[in-house]
Amino acid sequence: MKSQAEIVKQMTNAQLKKSVYMSELLLFVLSIGLSILLFDSVYKWLDLFYIDIMQLFWLGVVPGLTVVGIDLLLMKFVPERFLDDGGINTKLFSNSSITEIMLLTLVISIAEELLFRGVIQTSLGYIVASIVFALVHVRYVRKPILFISILCISFYIGYLFVRTNNLMVTITAHFVIDSLLGFIVRFKSEGGIRS
Repeated sequence: MKSQAEIVKQMTNAQLKKSVYMSELLLFVLSIGLSILLFDSVYKWLDLFYIDIMQLFWLGVVPGLTVVGIDLLLMKFVPERFLDDGGINTKLFSNSSITEIMLLTLVISIAEELLFRGVIQTSLGYIVASIVFALVHVRYVRKPILFISILCISFYIGYLFVRTNNLMVTITAHFVIDSLLGFIVRFKSEGGIRS
């Protein structure tokens, strides 16, 4: 059986992006369907979304920047072979425009936070949602440092949801993390950032 990295190597950039969009669409549809089944009313689900600018900044943007800072430290001090996801992120982001990176990471952030925080965490709890989120990132499971990193990020974002009960906060944090790391991959591949 081929690994995820081997399959991705055979795909074109367009095929990889289409695959990511399709998987995120599946997560989005699943989260909407489960929300209809698990919530007493649509209003209880909609209560999980609200905009509080200060909360979005202090509990969305700042934690996202903190995670990216920690990831940059890992990239600086941990050998690259321990952080290699099989080249998937490099292939996904290195040839993408800034707009493409922002759109893709926004879609990922919304779909994943709706499912993992909005449905799973709300229904099954913080620990279950955080572990399932980490396990869904299957390409990290065989890389202990990457897996521990994604597990910590998952628990951190889950904690932000526990603290705020606001999916806009977790979507913001997730988007900041993914988009900035996508930009780093893109600019690193252009030679604009030293390894």
